[in-house]
Amino acid sequence: MNKEKIWLSSPHMGGNEQRYIKEAFDTNWVAPLGPNVSGFEADLEAYLQQNSQVAALSSGTAALHLGLLLLGVKAGDEVLCQSMTFSASANPIVYQGAQPVFVDSEPTTWNMCPKALEAAIQDRISKGKKPKAIIPVHLYGMPYRVTEILEVAQKYDIPVLEDSAEALGSRYKGKACGTFGDFSVLSFNGNKIITTSGGGALVSKNRETKDKIVFYATQSRDQAPHYQHSEIGYNYRMSNICAGIGRGQMEVLDAHVALRRKMHDLYTAFFSEIAGVTVLQEPNEDFFSNHWLTAITINPAITGKTREELRLALEQENIESRPLWKPMHLQPVFANCPFYGSGVSEQLFEDGLCLPSGSNLTGQEIERIFVTLKAFFN
Repeated sequence: MNKEKIWLSSPHMGGNEQRYIKEAFDTNWVAPLGPNVSGFEADLEAYLQQNSQVAALSSGTAALHLGLLLLGVKAGDEVLCQSMTFSASANPIVYQGAQPVFVDSEPTTWNMCPKALEAAIQDRISKGKKPKAIIPVHLYGMPYRVTEILEVAQKYDIPVLEDSAEALGSRYKGKACGTFGDFSVLSFNGNKIITTSGGGALVSKNRETKDKIVFYATQSRDQAPHYQHSEIGYNYRMSNICAGIGRGQMEVLDAHVALRRKMHDLYTAFFSEIAGVTVLQEPNEDFFSNHWLTAITINPAITGKTREELRLALEQENIESRPLWKPMHLQPVFANCPFYGSGVSEQLFEDGLCLPSGSNLTGQEIERIFVTLKAFFN
């Protein structure tokens, strides 16, 4: 393969990350904590607003785990989780000894279906197992139906752990994704809208709760001159070096969102001429997606072509694409977990593909992508 790889979503540095990292080295703040951590948290709080309190952690998965812990999820409990998502949304439920109960998507945002959610809650309650939490996901940066999900959650008094790992920069009714749940999760993995190499954050509503998150994330060390522990803790805090990368990335976050949305517009214009291909779009003006990844579905009955054939055609040109998330209720590890839905997520997985969406795609790379798409669709 002579052609250089075009990635689905690769890290995109803004230029100032090195300044924050150099400062950490120059002042010998290479220990796990330091000024970059508190600075990165402050940057995120200013961006999210809504009086958000942010604790920077080692990963989005760690944030989900601590969110469940703080919501009181224990062994034997049940937690409602969006089925169409990455496994990291569901794995922490099992860390707590609880059972995931999976909920199907609805076809407009591809996220948790409010009707299926309420049906699941009613059925679990009828079985004597009122769920302890709900984990909806803003898939590919597309906000879920926030108003309807929160209405169901409030009706049954069940807290929401908002998975905003893919949605920093997205908004619903003008408010930032990552501010709607009782707790909300962010991710700064290498392929996200901004990155700290690895890392995540847990967003809470007040300083007291943030302090508790930090306590658990730093091995639950009691206030004492010696090492004393009254609760089980975790080594989940973000390092000062990684947070330095994050501080530089915050300076270019809005620019990265604009570039991804521009790439999405190019795909939308291209596929508007091809019957049987649908691009994931905002349902109405309440929704503003960062379009972290542009995703499409292909109807083979209309196009005569399949999602997999397109993926292989792109791969032949050394262009990365990827099927949509395989729903959790279809995963072998979760085969015995309850599922509520009508097969929407299964059909999306069958027909859906994520296309290269990086904010650092060059003009030449974009041209290669569309030449390949044109050849495939004749």
